[in-house]
Amino acid sequence: MTTQKEPNRCRIVLIAPPDSAADAFERKLASALSAGDVASLILPQYGLDEAAFQRIVPFAQGAGVAAIVGGDSRIAGRVRADGIHVEGGKAELADMIDRMQDKIMVGAGGAKTRDEALDLGEERPDYMFFGRFGYDTRPEPHKRNLTLGRWWAEMIEIPCIVLAGSDLASVEAVAATGAEFVALSSAVFGENVDAGAAIVRANALLDRHGPRFEAEPR
Repeated sequence: MTTQKEPNRCRIVLIAPPDSAADAFERKLASALSAGDVASLILPQYGLDEAAFQRIVPFAQGAGVAAIVGGDSRIAGRVRADGIHVEGGKAELADMIDRMQDKIMVGAGGAKTRDEALDLGEERPDYMFFGRFGYDTRPEPHKRNLTLGRWWAEMIEIPCIVLAGSDLASVEAVAATGAEFVALSSAVFGENVDAGAAIVRANALLDRHGPRFEAEPR
């Protein structure tokens, strides 16, 4: 996050891309975080080694962005991440929340149906993520993710993140669901994409088209 006041509409969550060299990703990330409002950064395991996490996490935090590590509580603890993302199912989520929630936030993903989402929601994660890392390869968001995000935002108090497509214009469709956060990966970190310019444009689209939230949490 690079603005002093958090906007009262859908905000951006960045997701580190698969198959990207750490140094190239770090350069793009620096450009993105200097360009406008970003709420948080999710770092799936992929091929990143611990040294990369040790660099990226404090860098994001220094920019006011929450750094969330995918799956590995040991790395999350060692690099002092702000959160951990769990996709292993209800039992793993419950165990992670039991062990870690008083220390860092714990988010959930992997639900493909309403029933699966409600099952995970019973554990009260800090957020619910709709989408699959690395699968934002088409311009538009997956219809299932939009449908689940709209239903969740209308019915459940736990915040949700919905994965957008590879086209930045797709943030409008995500914001229209009422989701608190839109996840961007290839639209910002893709080949030949100016990451800073992408963040500027995404925030401008959300400013113009994103519905405003109530001043108090729902």
